[in-house]
Order: sequence, then C-alpha cells, then structure tokens
Amino acid sequence: MVSNPAKEVIILGTTQSGRTFRPSDWAERLAGVMSQFRPGGPQPGSHLGYSPWCVPNSRDGVRCVVVHRDLRDYNVMAWDFCMNFAKDNDLQVLQGNPPA
Repeated sequence: MVSNPAKEVIILGTTQSGRTFRPSDWAERLAGVMSQFRPGGPQPGSHLGYSPWCVPNSRDGVRCVVVHRDLRDYNVMAWDFCMNFAKDNDLQVLQGNPPA
C-alpha cells in the first residue's frame, strides 16, 4: 500500500520490468470505471466524464492515471481498487504531482 503523504499517486502504464502495459486505452478504461466516485457523489450523466479524483493522462509519452488521495477519504474501496489494479498488473506507481 502507498504510504507517502503526497496529494496524488500516478499509476504509470509501464510495468516494473519496463514493458508497456496493454491495452493502449487502459488508462481511459480505469478512469471510466472510477467516474462515479466524485465530490458530491454520482449525478445523472456523471458517467460521461471522468472523476476529478481519477484522471487519465500521460507522462513523458507514457499513459498514466492520476489518482487523488481524496478518493481514499471518500471511498477506501475505490482507492483500493485502483491501487490493487496497479499491483495486480505490476505497474509502476509514483508519488507526487501530476504530469505537466
């Protein structure tokens, strides 16, 4: 489990051994599943946009998902789902700020 007090965790689409994670749209799929977890709870149509707590992005050309720690405060099972996704797929997890 992640123990750094950084506000965000970045799940990179690169495995611990340096291989590119597939499928190429994995970040959008993960963020799409997490779209209902948002400030104020799910609203009609909220499935049409990403949660501000779990957003697909890229870092140096590598797909990633930026997961904000507020998600853990809102729903620890949703947070665990994201962290276990990274662990189960042997993905690199970084602490800190999102990609610029």
